[in-house]
Amino acid sequence: MSVSKYSRTDLAVEMFDPDSDKLPKGIKRKLRKSTVCEITEIIVTDDMAGFRIGKGKGRYITIETDRLSAHPEDFAEQSMNIADEISSLIPDKGHILVAGLGNESITPDALGPKVAQRIIATRHIAGDNVGAELAELDLNMVSVLSTGVMGQTGIESSELVKAICEKIKPTCVIAVDALACSDISRLGTTIQLSDSGISPGSGVQNRRKELSRETLGIPVIAVGVPTVVDMHSIVHSITGSPPDKHLPNMMVTPRDIDKMIDRTAHLLAFSINRTAQPKLSDEDILSLM
Repeated sequence: MSVSKYSRTDLAVEMFDPDSDKLPKGIKRKLRKSTVCEITEIIVTDDMAGFRIGKGKGRYITIETDRLSAHPEDFAEQSMNIADEISSLIPDKGHILVAGLGNESITPDALGPKVAQRIIATRHIAGDNVGAELAELDLNMVSVLSTGVMGQTGIESSELVKAICEKIKPTCVIAVDALACSDISRLGTTIQLSDSGISPGSGVQNRRKELSRETLGIPVIAVGVPTVVDMHSIVHSITGSPPDKHLPNMMVTPRDIDKMIDRTAHLLAFSINRTAQPKLSDEDILSLM
């Protein structure tokens, strides 16, 4: 394993040396490419192996692409790749609850709420009492929740999502959150998808109660992008030496974080909408977002 005690990361792909084929027992790695991105899938098949790397059993799909703060010329293909990977993790699309985690008032943590704002909610119009025009679209049921953070609401995100799930009975949850990484080159260039759920804040050592199949009773798909890296991780990755114990630690974020969050939120929301509503055209999705 390549991760050090000085690294804080939510990315499963950063737990291993990318140049080594030797992986711990109970962990597999698959690589694949498209014309616009490289995809690494880490599969944790054993509880003990997951415990050793601090991850639950499941699939961790890392999509590496160009800077997400730029306007990609290949937006359609990029979003199709993301949508295909998300779809592969969802066993039942009958009723999807999209939960945007994070604090909209803090830009690096605003990804989840920004994505939630762009999701096409259909639970209120799906069913028998819709007009002929909507009925022809054959929409899947989608609900959306932006949880805020406990410092704002006094309520754990997991408690809010669980209460909503008990009331509306979705078939799966897609939880979107900002992540932390240990390699500065991954800031704003990497998307991680996982079917093992999510513990909000774990990458910045502020772990909250997890959202997972174990806690909610339904599949939880986590979607995230690293928006911060801590100073000690940067120092260690550059020098190879432990950071000076007197060096204050702090979270570092890209200079263009505003653009990155806005454009990444648009890309992820479009991809999730495409996953949830495969019968809608790209034009229809864009007009409804």
